[in-house]
Amino acid sequence: MKKYLIPIGVFIGLIIFVMILIVPRYNSLINLDEDVNNAESNIDTQLQRRADLIPNLVNTVQEYADHEEEIFTDIAEARSNITNADNMEEVSEADSDMRSALSRLIAVAENYPELQASDQFTGLRDELAGAENRIAVSRQDYNTTVQEYNRNTRTFPGNLIAGIFGFEEKPYFEADESADEVPEVDFDSGGNDSGDE
Repeated sequence: MKKYLIPIGVFIGLIIFVMILIVPRYNSLINLDEDVNNAESNIDTQLQRRADLIPNLVNTVQEYADHEEEIFTDIAEARSNITNADNMEEVSEADSDMRSALSRLIAVAENYPELQASDQFTGLRDELAGAENRIAVSRQDYNTTVQEYNRNTRTFPGNLIAGIFGFEEKPYFEADESADEVPEVDFDSGGNDSGDE
């Protein structure tokens, strides 16, 4: 009987040792996964906040520039694509389209001095600039969280535990290729930018 107690004791000890190694790492990956989900949700919240501003901004510009139908259509499509995106890659692509369309909308607005002087347009433009700043911060927070999560799922021994329990690498919120170019959008009231030539 004693000869069976030693192997059973070793086996139980081995299980306890493995659990001591696995459980904290597993819980850490769960926490990081939830952090990524929370950061992604924050991006969605900020994108929704911007999306809620867009109809008012479009309506205000349409009062002055009704013939700019292509821009209004592009904005509507981009807004719909953000709402219907199923993953972070689709959100990133739709957001890029939205930023491009909004830049063109603001550029069109610069052709209408009466619109530029409108308190409603100025207020909406300022709210949009604030929304863009919050979105940028949310994207940065998301990517920082994804970096930490991915680092933990790709380094040893986290990669073993991630593989066993199905933790997959998360995508970064990627900027589009045109993000390196500074858009020529004037968010200052009055439209007079000393950098314009």
